[in-house]
Amino acid sequence: MKKYIDQGKNDTRSGYGAAMTELGRTNPNVVALCADLVGSLKIQEFIDENPERFFQIGIAEANMMGIAAGLTIGGKIPFTGTFANFSTGRVYDQIRQSIAYSGKNVKICASHAGVTLGEDGATHQILEDIGLMKMLPGMTVINPCDYNQTKAATLAIADYEGPVYLRFGRPKVANFTPVDQKFEIGKALMLSEGTDVTIIATGHLVWEALIAAENLEADGISAEVINIHTIKPLDEEAVLKSVKKTGCVVTAEEHNYLGGLGESIARTLATQHPTPQEFVATQDTFGESGTPEQLMEKYGLNNKAITRAVLKVLKRK
Repeated sequence: MKKYIDQGKNDTRSGYGAAMTELGRTNPNVVALCADLVGSLKIQEFIDENPERFFQIGIAEANMMGIAAGLTIGGKIPFTGTFANFSTGRVYDQIRQSIAYSGKNVKICASHAGVTLGEDGATHQILEDIGLMKMLPGMTVINPCDYNQTKAATLAIADYEGPVYLRFGRPKVANFTPVDQKFEIGKALMLSEGTDVTIIATGHLVWEALIAAENLEADGISAEVINIHTIKPLDEEAVLKSVKKTGCVVTAEEHNYLGGLGESIARTLATQHPTPQEFVATQDTFGESGTPEQLMEKYGLNNKAITRAVLKVLKRK
């Protein structure tokens, strides 16, 4: 299988911040809004260079969404920034009514998603956000896997017309995708070809999938690994092409198995090519306080869990 090298761990939220700095210099229509979390969103450099294009809304996330929707009417491209929990659950009505319903060109940028938020605990660790956002008509949902891909995704959505939900995280994780990559919304990435099983992963679980595939190879199992950074619109062609070859699939995500990537894959397969599938995801539960590593282990969101799921699904072929 193809080998990937960690270029040095970094947090995906810093990839967002770096892209915002670049957009501040290259796209005069880009504006940033934040709900009192500038440091967490890594956008201080954007603010320093473009103070007139930054709006500090304070702890008033619903107002932030309404303001962002209004800014689009004047041709601005607003990027809203706060934690994923406050970017979705707290403001769902405003997103649905003011942004999604009228197709406003708002970029909803959500940091600290999933259990890897860590010690802040269950009240902040949203595991339902992908499901909430993908159900909104016209909403594009993107969940990149590392610093480089998050930076590329942020740059790409500035050129995309329409509402976007961009999900990223807090912890430093492996950074292994190309620095100069071209991010294509809605296009899956084949990371490693295989013949026995397809592993489809998103976000932080992509690196874990690659580790699992390498471990499986040592045991004579050939795993194909696909990075689904865009959950909606889903690259169904890539999914079906791989699964028709391997005959079974494991999906892996830092999200509830209800409503997430796995469910989108299951719908695609159920309607077009029924295939054995196992889910690596949280099992209809809230998170809790702990280190990211402890929580990924407890909730079965690492390479060991992916390996177990592969061995299980292979028995169902």
